[in-house]
Amino acid sequence: MREQLDISTNNCIIEQDGHILIVTLNRPEVRNAFNGPMLLGMYKGWRRLDEDDNLFCAILTAKGDTFCAGMDLKVGPEVVEDAAEFQTLMQSVPNLHWQALLREDRPNKPIILAVEGYALAGGTEILQGTDLRVGAEDSIFGVTEVIRGLYPLGASAIRLRRQIPYCLAAEILLLGRRISAQEALSWGLINRVVPKGKALEEAMKMAHQLCENGPLSLRAITRTLRELDESMPMAEALKIQDEIGWPVLSSEDAKEGMTAFKEKRKPVFKGS
Repeated sequence: MREQLDISTNNCIIEQDGHILIVTLNRPEVRNAFNGPMLLGMYKGWRRLDEDDNLFCAILTAKGDTFCAGMDLKVGPEVVEDAAEFQTLMQSVPNLHWQALLREDRPNKPIILAVEGYALAGGTEILQGTDLRVGAEDSIFGVTEVIRGLYPLGASAIRLRRQIPYCLAAEILLLGRRISAQEALSWGLINRVVPKGKALEEAMKMAHQLCENGPLSLRAITRTLRELDESMPMAEALKIQDEIGWPVLSSEDAKEGMTAFKEKRKPVFKGS
């Protein structure tokens, strides 16, 4: 049963459905462009995901027929409660906006992206901070800052070339090229393409599948994916991987998983 949480803001709805956190961008009238209240909601959602052991994964989606057009270039200071809270919190958490946009301090739990329509500029930048990605057949992706004489500070110039081939990343970044859902799939930028209007439904299926797995395993594997990328020497990475992985293998969940396999039943994990 889905329940809206009190950490929601005017422009970012945070809900919980069992072990799943659902983060929904809510400014459809301006193509879900980022603003202070939206970033505040995302920040709170990711921190809740990381801190709540009852949450196993999250879905990031949006209201309306556009996922996100990036930062709102027209907005000025907004005199609303959420905006004031955002400005106040930024004083103690100066990288709040980067945490919100999954550039820094990402949760060590899987995040699934569900895209309908356009995901441009910041919309594709935040994509790169997620783990599993679903795009509707009409979705369009692109990091288009160069067209406006801007720079993609969400880390696309660093992350994109690590997630897809260099020349394809350069084509997106330097030409500001927009790519279709089918191209994004073939380039390895997203996992699945589904009919229009079905992205969230598919993401929920993936989330429920994740929730059947061991929560300690999910968190440890996600942490490994976060921290040990291609830039790290293999010997160093293996050492850190073992530090992360061995506690999982000695857990009660691991014993339950092996026992359930022998007994030909589904495991009942307790996160311990």
